Amino acid sequence: MKAVILAGGYGTRIREVSESVPKPMIEIGGKPIIWHIMKNLSKQGVNEFVICLGYRGSVIKSFFLDYAKNSNDIEIHTKNPDSFRITKQHSGEDWKVQLIETGLDTPTGGRIFKARDYLKEERFLCTYGDGLADLDLNALISEHATKGKIATVTAVSPPSRFGVLEIDNQGGVKKFSEKDKVKEWVNGGFFILESEIFTFLDEDSVFEREPLEQLAIQGNLQAYVHNGFWKPMDTYREYIELNSLWDKNLAPWKNW
Repeated sequence: MKAVILAGGYGTRIREVSESVPKPMIEIGGKPIIWHIMKNLSKQGVNEFVICLGYRGSVIKSFFLDYAKNSNDIEIHTKNPDSFRITKQHSGEDWKVQLIETGLDTPTGGRIFKARDYLKEERFLCTYGDGLADLDLNALISEHATKGKIATVTAVSPPSRFGVLEIDNQGGVKKFSEKDKVKEWVNGGFFILESEIFTFLDEDSVFEREPLEQLAIQGNLQAYVHNGFWKPMDTYREYIELNSLWDKNLAPWKNW
């Protein structure tokens, strides 16, 4: 199974660390968050990736073009610096990575639509380049295959950013809970999609709006409930939290 990773957004809510790099290249423990996503998926059997580029896509291209050089011991002849030989390998990744230009302002559905020629009418995983989870990919795929629908979305119930109050009719606080989980399920950003999804998409589609709404109305959208760890990197606070987990060797998404 191939994984499509949406990596073209601006990251406007985390400008403190994304001014010079695209959001998927923001680092956790010295490696871009997109690398963490790919390592987690690779450990679960996904080694082919289609990365949809947009904002500062050249930074992501450079990372992968130089990956072998920067991850291993190498020998270079100064008269031919473009040629190098790996003398000792430190990285164990064996990935096939397609890096495709999908436009600077293309919406999410449009980016997926532009990746269609790389997917060969097959089922694929789709996710964003800025969120981590200790997701059981085999369980997600199994849920999708069992239900037989066009799309399956991972549903998560994240903790509230604020303390939750339970108030009685007189205004008294009956209960105070710091960061309870919210009552609603939200889009956790990991999808399994059949090739029929492209009939719901075009270059101007916002994936999370009309396409998913139409699939839901038709009864073609399944939810896979994930009760484990999930966190996006939408804010500087979340950037700090994810790096803190990594630094303390408590990163739930690290399965390698």
